[in-house]
Amino acid sequence: MEYTTFGRTGLRVSKLGLGGAPLAGVFGPTDEREVEKMIHEAIDGGINIIDTAPRYGRGESERRIGRALRGGKRNQVILASKAVGPDESFRYEETIRSVEQSLERLETDWIDLMQIHDAEQVPYETIVGETLPALEKLREDGKIRYIGVSTRVLPLLMRFVRLNRFDSIQFYARYMLIDHTAKDELLPLAAEAGIGVINGSVLGLGLLADTPAPFLNRTIVEEAAERIEQLRFLRKREPHGLVEPAMRFSLAQPAVHVTLTGAATREVLRTNMTYCDGKGLEPEELDRVYALFQGKKLFKE
Repeated sequence: MEYTTFGRTGLRVSKLGLGGAPLAGVFGPTDEREVEKMIHEAIDGGINIIDTAPRYGRGESERRIGRALRGGKRNQVILASKAVGPDESFRYEETIRSVEQSLERLETDWIDLMQIHDAEQVPYETIVGETLPALEKLREDGKIRYIGVSTRVLPLLMRFVRLNRFDSIQFYARYMLIDHTAKDELLPLAAEAGIGVINGSVLGLGLLADTPAPFLNRTIVEEAAERIEQLRFLRKREPHGLVEPAMRFSLAQPAVHVTLTGAATREVLRTNMTYCDGKGLEPEELDRVYALFQGKKLFKE
């Protein structure tokens, strides 16, 4: 397992993090005992950051993680969650309540990183005037240690970075083989500001694993298929031959501190952990990928 320093927080994080959505059965049924074993295996394998949210299974992801971390394992991980949960606003009091409920479900007295979830859903002024002050109060009270924000809308993330009140950012499907638009402006800006960067959905919501999520619209799936066809030179094997290069593409990017793996089984987890060995794409392969899709968004804001 490789490790890096998570921006100005000074936290030493594994380059591979465990994503919490599949742990709640968001993408298909999961057995709770299997989830507990997966979390333990991830920790034993060197993964020390787990990312979850109240919205994953309406709190079930947090509950399962909390139970799995009993018996002293809580102190072995950097725990990241998000505010707010389903059916909640981003107002001050509801943000406080959301975090308090996360603390209960996770069975912990503190959460290392609390992120504002999908910040594009409400006006910027609400985030700055309500949500962020609530998190700053919780940090002052010792209930959270660091504050982050998540959205796939890159201009909004850059605006938050420039605000200089966040410790981290998280986006998804913005630094992957078929849409790497985060690399041109956002990643350099975050690095300059000392912001921790978490990269989610490096498989493009299943597109690069040949199993696109059912909620993706047809236009996106068709455009992705055209781009994927241009990546035949990267395929390592069939089926799902782009999974390994997709994971290595993100894991080897110095400006990305944590790449999340959304493993639904321990077998997938074990495979993904083998990619965290410091080996990225070959230089000529990387240059070719960058040239193919330079500045070309797949998912539109």
